[in-house]
Amino acid sequence: MIEIERKFLVRNRSYREAAVQHWEMIQGFLSTNPDRVVRIRRCGNQAWITIKGCSDAGGTTRQEWEYAISPEDATEMLEICLPSVIRKIRYEVPVGHHIFEVDEFQDDNQGLILAEVELQEEGESFPRPAWLGEEVTGKPEYYNSQLSKNPFKTWN
Repeated sequence: MIEIERKFLVRNRSYREAAVQHWEMIQGFLSTNPDRVVRIRRCGNQAWITIKGCSDAGGTTRQEWEYAISPEDATEMLEICLPSVIRKIRYEVPVGHHIFEVDEFQDDNQGLILAEVELQEEGESFPRPAWLGEEVTGKPEYYNSQLSKNPFKTWN
């Protein structure tokens, strides 16, 4: 399956007013190799294993496969993931015909807030709410797999 998404910094927390739901999630990585990222994610009583291929040159498109796994398996797999796990609160924010997923990072990535929007095609237009900041699509330091190795709190 092909995933097409764009990623942005967030200017302020006004997206919360439009959020239709939010939840806490934890995720870890069995591989952070950019050619084959393997992520374990748990959110309440649901869990998934996700495999992501290498991004295209612009960072918007890559192959992705995601499969549901049991929460118990996810908990065990998170224990063998590479250091360190990522905790975040995700807000689902509808804007026009699109859904933005806004992540407020916790722990060593506290203070970082990113928004992602999935698209049907690369050139697709979408509304840009006032809280949407600088685009960081294709900047590896903002990939969750890299934030697990080089957390936001260590940036200058």
